[in-house]
Amino acid sequence: MLKPAKEVPHTWWSSEDPMEPRPKISTLLILCAGLWIFGTGDAVLVAAGMGNTPWTVLAEGISLIMDRSIGQTTFIVSVAVLFLWIPLREKPGVGTILNAILIAAAIEYMLPLLPTPDGTVEALAQIAVGIILVGIGSGIYLTANLGPGPRDGWMTGIQRISGVPIGRVRGAIEISVVFIGWILGGTVGLGTVIFAIMIGPIVAICLNIAGLLGRTD
Repeated sequence: MLKPAKEVPHTWWSSEDPMEPRPKISTLLILCAGLWIFGTGDAVLVAAGMGNTPWTVLAEGISLIMDRSIGQTTFIVSVAVLFLWIPLREKPGVGTILNAILIAAAIEYMLPLLPTPDGTVEALAQIAVGIILVGIGSGIYLTANLGPGPRDGWMTGIQRISGVPIGRVRGAIEISVVFIGWILGGTVGLGTVIFAIMIGPIVAICLNIAGLLGRTD
């Protein structure tokens, strides 16, 4: 029986140093594939129309205010969060920069190509597909070990400075961005709730699969 991973496994494509400035081509390609799959999953959830992921709720809200696409505001949010790393003295890796670029690019490119579901059953199926894609993408890009994404790095930086447990920090951040995004007009709904419940276990299972596929022994 496949069990969820308790930590990010080391694979043959994993970088030995998260701050490696010139990683192996294979590591970069796998990282980019994971980030694109992650962004595609995010776009699938947006297209389902029943509630976005927490950070995409914020990006959508900002997109309505700025009259920009969700992909563009996703990138803007990532850059803004990176500026918040400065007082925390966090350092971005290659993966951090590619995370900000490729997830936004995937949303920007894929969203216009995705169908809008006709009914609730189809929308729920699309939500499930989106969450699974985000889980697969996470399992791939996390094992590349080339630095955290902008949001994850901000979260861990706050935890390191404050000493507050990481779960509470993550919860406070995500509740805050959902609330702000909702106030700005972002879509909060059943999809947001299902994502919040399911994404942790699905990422853990996908990490285990990546660990099995990338075994070095």
